Amino acid sequence: MSLATDNEQPTTKTYTKNQLALRNGQDRDEIWVAYQGKIYDVSRSRLWRRGNHYEHWAGQDLTTELDHDAPHTAHVFDNFPVIGQLQT
Repeated sequence: MSLATDNEQPTTKTYTKNQLALRNGQDRDEIWVAYQGKIYDVSRSRLWRRGNHYEHWAGQDLTTELDHDAPHTAHVFDNFPVIGQLQT
């Protein structure tokens, strides 16, 4: 994410599903997940250490899974940095 200067608006980088898939915690230290169009860095979470959290896997868009089958609210990612937007 870049910082805005003067009249510019902040910009958010857009990533493809293939780019997201590379951040699955297996081949790199980066562990990212997408939810509702945003990509979150969950690398610092002990619950995502090996790239998975229960039956959920990093490097994927988890929107459908979490909207239908999660025991927590949509605010579960509030404490994680947004890395960018998922390309639609």
